[in-house]
Amino acid sequence: MARILLVIALIGIVVVYLWRRRRAAAAAISARTSQTNAADLPRLPGARTSILERHVRLWHRLPTPLQERLLPRLDEFLERIPFTGAHDFAVTETMRTVIAAQACIVTLGHEHYPFDDLHGITVHPDEFVVAESAEDEDTGVVTEGFRTLSGQAHGSDRLVLSWRDVDEAQSRDDGYNVVIHEVTHFLEHSHPGGDPAAHVALTAAYESLCAAVDRGDETLLDPYGAEDLTEFLAVAAEFFFERPADLAARHPTLYVLLRDSFRLDPASWPPPPTAVGNASS
Repeated sequence: MARILLVIALIGIVVVYLWRRRRAAAAAISARTSQTNAADLPRLPGARTSILERHVRLWHRLPTPLQERLLPRLDEFLERIPFTGAHDFAVTETMRTVIAAQACIVTLGHEHYPFDDLHGITVHPDEFVVAESAEDEDTGVVTEGFRTLSGQAHGSDRLVLSWRDVDEAQSRDDGYNVVIHEVTHFLEHSHPGGDPAAHVALTAAYESLCAAVDRGDETLLDPYGAEDLTEFLAVAAEFFFERPADLAARHPTLYVLLRDSFRLDPASWPPPPTAVGNASS
């Protein structure tokens, strides 16, 4: 009986030993397969460059040194900033790249990475509705209601964007760019301060737009910029990047102010292509 038990115990030891060897061998094969599959995938920087070529109009205008500066900043942005689709909207890698590239282009004149305070981007398929309240300055009466938006800088740590507006901006020529608009808000909130003289000049340009809108004049800048000084800056930034030659011709002082602030000179860049492919098509 003792011999039988001893034999059974030895058999058990051998079985366990062989099972462990087989498991280790399978793990090694799996690791080699994973490495091979990873090597077969397209290089991510190349894949991103392809997306930029096809879907980001501003990419084509960047001088080569700025294109080279953009790519590592874009990589860092995509690695650090989470994207969330609202209401189960599927945010693709192309969408992430198109949004992130435009956000980073705004900042290429500065050496440091400026998005440490940005904790995420929420993407809606289309315009979205938000609740808001407004207080009458004279009566103190608060009116509550709803507003339809294409973009929002939610405090100083999150952006909310309509993907349709992001995508369609690539084929428009009216100066509209919701990513640049909201990133400008974010940068203003997260990096307050600035040159007092520049603030005075910006205020003068804002008051000039307000006066033109009140007179009913046709304006280069979107009249929405007359809402307040913050919206004026964001609208001016859109035109600075999307229609820089027009802005420099019509509002030279404002153009120089933005050029010195962003440390970029888009009016000197090559003209943009008429349009690039919509990422939704």
